[in-house]
Amino acid sequence: MKVGFIGAGLIGSAVASALAQAGHEVIMSNSRGPQTLDDVVAQIGSGARAATAAEAAAESDVVMVAIPLFAREAVKSLPLDGKIVVDLMNYYPSRDGQIPELDSGATTTSEITASLLPGAKVVKAFNAIRSGDIAGKGRPVGDPERGVLLYAGDDAEAKRVVAGLISDTGFDPYDVGSLHEGFRFQNGAPAYGMRGKASDLEPLLAAA
Repeated sequence: MKVGFIGAGLIGSAVASALAQAGHEVIMSNSRGPQTLDDVVAQIGSGARAATAAEAAAESDVVMVAIPLFAREAVKSLPLDGKIVVDLMNYYPSRDGQIPELDSGATTTSEITASLLPGAKVVKAFNAIRSGDIAGKGRPVGDPERGVLLYAGDDAEAKRVVAGLISDTGFDPYDVGSLHEGFRFQNGAPAYGMRGKASDLEPLLAAA
């Protein structure tokens, strides 16, 4: 599968590396152009290449958005209609500015993303894990130490595809529910940044 990345920071690069190791082709992009991604692509290794954001979006089966939330409007210009879009973004008011509808809990970052991309199938995933844990905590299927990664979305087929990608990074996918339920593992929620098995995370999700 071809997986495009809009944003090549720590978490985007970590997820891309794990997927490339699992045999997927990853296409990296950032706001500064593919010529600035030589080191990132070299670090990921075989199966990775750089492109513009528009090329990464157009050429990929699944597109991961891993940019700061304040830059979210940039996705509106990308060819994402009909695509599965995975939202890795988190809301940090000190960086992104205050967003009243997020502060009040009226909506979530992924619902905002979905409103910007009405033709895309948005899934929330990979936002609640540290980049170092992606790189170092993945385990094979059946390993007793294999942890879970949380995801949420409204489109069943998109969620199935993303669940497969989560598994390929070395974690069991855990379906939290609809896209709105992504609030249970967003920045500031008890499950944010935690790792472990489903039994460890369920009380934290319920507490959100």
